[in-house]
Amino acid sequence: MTAPDEPLALYIHWPFCVAKCPYCDFNSHVRETVDQPAWRAALLADLAHEAAALPGRQLGSIFFGGGTPSLMPPETIAALIDAAARHWSFADDIEISMEANPNSAEAARFAQVASAGVNRLSLGLQALDDDALRFLGRAHGTAEGLAALEAAQRSVARVSIDLIYARPGQSEADWAAELARALGFGTDHLSLYQLTIEPSTRFETDVRLGRFMPADPDHAAGLFELTRAMTDAAGRPAYEVSNHAAPGQESRHNLAYWRYRDYAGVGPGAHGRRGGCATTRHRKPENWLGALARNGHGIASEQPLDAAEQAGEALMMGLRLAEGVDLARLAARTGLPRDALIHADAVARLATHGLLEQHGDHLRVTPAGMLLLDGILAEIVAV
Repeated sequence: MTAPDEPLALYIHWPFCVAKCPYCDFNSHVRETVDQPAWRAALLADLAHEAAALPGRQLGSIFFGGGTPSLMPPETIAALIDAAARHWSFADDIEISMEANPNSAEAARFAQVASAGVNRLSLGLQALDDDALRFLGRAHGTAEGLAALEAAQRSVARVSIDLIYARPGQSEADWAAELARALGFGTDHLSLYQLTIEPSTRFETDVRLGRFMPADPDHAAGLFELTRAMTDAAGRPAYEVSNHAAPGQESRHNLAYWRYRDYAGVGPGAHGRRGGCATTRHRKPENWLGALARNGHGIASEQPLDAAEQAGEALMMGLRLAEGVDLARLAARTGLPRDALIHADAVARLATHGLLEQHGDHLRVTPAGMLLLDGILAEIVAV
């Protein structure tokens, strides 16, 4: 699917956290100790395997995710960035992002992380209220989080902040005040997620036992619309369902996913897409290490995707974006007839309700449609 001259994205997963947040369903694990030299060597070996499978490419972005990658020693981060530079050429404006927790111990290393090569930090503030942070199981308080934000802004040019809204009991006025405060921090990117109750999390258990009730869907929809209006007015419009940025400050790495470009995934549980093949690494850290020792890589599965599967994934990802998708381009790249990609009757019907817009080959979900995105995708995607 991806043209060889398009930039490649690299994702590196650090699976360890100090504690498991009650809402989190990511591949994160708590361990008393981590053998840092062994993990550095293992990640470098997994990276080398992906590089051998994707030779001669230019790297447009690197993303350190987790888990809590800001727990990685700066020398490990530097070693991985240096190795990536040996394996591939770097775009002149390469984006190198790292997710970070906003506590003082990790914030103290932000300058070192920047010296290692990271030029963008994604800071998990999650809330600007101490009671809410305790409810979310976060280890930091508001004051500590804001101090970490200042440290991040001193260390790198580009900072993104994450916030979770539609929390139990949160009114529109509460969220409006919190979001207005966040928009005043001067960051050019915000990831604003509604609280969702994911399977196999502690919050799922809490809801099942009646310990709290999630936000009413109608109330959550109102908060979503408020979020869009406020970020638009602040010059940080939504470019994806939950991501907002000043023009030109979008996450280039995440755009590679949403635009369905090749990306290499390294580390426990990491996914990748390369040359029409889906790669998945072993999730449990110990299993991933064992696979590396046996095979020289941590891959659990490599699954070739046929044209229809690739087109379906490209539509499901691309229609999350405000820019939408070009159906003619997608048809040309997959070899599928354009009319086989979508259900034209469903598109026409939803367009009359203001949920979709189609101009020639260009299809996009409207802001009103984003509230119903999952249902819309189920109706219109034909592959």
